[in-house]
Amino acid sequence: NYLMKTDGSFYRVLIAPVPRSSIVLGQVLEAVGCAFFEVAMMYLVSLFFAVKIASGLEGLLFMALLVLMTAFFIAGLTYAISLCLPNEVVYETVMNAVVLPIFFLSTALFPADRLSGGLAIAVKLNPFTHIITALRDLILQKNIVIKDILGAILLLAIMCLISFTWALRRLKKQISL
Repeated sequence: NYLMKTDGSFYRVLIAPVPRSSIVLGQVLEAVGCAFFEVAMMYLVSLFFAVKIASGLEGLLFMALLVLMTAFFIAGLTYAISLCLPNEVVYETVMNAVVLPIFFLSTALFPADRLSGGLAIAVKLNPFTHIITALRDLILQKNIVIKDILGAILLLAIMCLISFTWALRRLKKQISL
């Protein structure tokens, strides 16, 4: 976004006769495509280390859906935040202040069953805890618990809608300035 503003292409896109939702969707899908490429590369490398998806092809498809939705949410959120901030230095600072606590307050690095008190509550309220748990279950467990997977998918669907709507509103506000 900031690179586009610097070279002027951002403003050329804004005057294009296309719906604003298409502009946001294009920006978000570009990030989703990059994320899928990175995940595909990691998956291919993991095959050399004999990593197996215990839930099989069905689990792999659910994992792809969860990754797609997570990337869509994060891309929409970051696009909206970038439209709120004046430059990339502030953006990087804000993103570090947001991303790192969310990451460390999830179950990405440690199991939630050994936590207690306020930390346990924060981890349970973190939506990424549920997404990471669903992905971990799909990788490690043979049987798929549809209820848990659908819960994560529903949570992500709501988060995707919120981030896309916020990004669209920020873009429309940017145009009206």
